Amino acid sequence: MQVVILCGGQGTRIRDLSEDLPKPMIPIGDRPTVWHIMKGYAQHGFTDFVLCLGYKSWSIKRYFLVYFLAHSNFSVDLSSPKQFEIHGTLKEENWRVTLVETGLDAMTGCRIKRIEEYIQDDTFMLTYGDGVADINIRDLVAFHQSHGKIGTVTAVQPPGRFGEMAMDGSRVVEFMEKPLRTPRPQTTTQTIPPHQPPPPRTPKTPENDVISC
Repeated sequence: MQVVILCGGQGTRIRDLSEDLPKPMIPIGDRPTVWHIMKGYAQHGFTDFVLCLGYKSWSIKRYFLVYFLAHSNFSVDLSSPKQFEIHGTLKEENWRVTLVETGLDAMTGCRIKRIEEYIQDDTFMLTYGDGVADINIRDLVAFHQSHGKIGTVTAVQPPGRFGEMAMDGSRVVEFMEKPLRTPRPQTTTQTIPPHQPPPPRTPKTPENDVISC
């Protein structure tokens, strides 16, 4: 099963970090966020990825183009720069990564429509390129296949941003450090990756008949 990762957003909520890097390339340790996301899927056996690119797409393309050399020791003859000598061995990831330009300002549905030709099956997984989640992907897929619905989505109830105090007049009676937010009635919680949307190629229709891209 393929994994589609949305990597085209402009990161307006983290502008101080995303001026130079797209959100999926913001590092966690010595690797970009998107690598950690892909590694999580790969650990469960899902290694065929389609990346929907947009904002600063070349930064993501360059990372994967030089992926092997970036993590290797090597020598290069500058009189013949296409010839490399790799020193030692490096454990290679058995990933297949397809990088697709889906537009700078395209919305989520439009990006999915634009990678339609690269999707090989009717069911695939879709996630965001800026969120790492600790989810058992195989259990998630099994659950999706068990209920017969068109899609499955994962969600999280995020903690509050601030601590809270309970007061009795001027006396503090309780203090809670960043409690979970109380969900509002009839309101879904914040979604996080991964989720499985309806396949964009069912039914097969012209792009402009489905969404305005």
